Amino acid sequence: MALSGFIDDQVLQHYRALLDAEDGAFDALEHACEDGDRGHWEADVAEWQQALHKKIVFLQRLGLEMPQLAST
Repeated sequence: MALSGFIDDQVLQHYRALLDAEDGAFDALEHACEDGDRGHWEADVAEWQQALHKKIVFLQRLGLEMPQLAST
């Protein structure tokens, strides 16, 4: 894992906001799943995926290299 970027308070605040957005999206997804609400579940999956994508792109911009996950 390499990190070429510089980490300061601003970077940490932005990352924390991305984590909070991901957490909120996952909570909504979890509730839709528990409620059996397929319509909201599909929208919440898309929102959660978007939050994950934003977090990954941010980390890549910082120079963080993540290993490929094995596909099954």
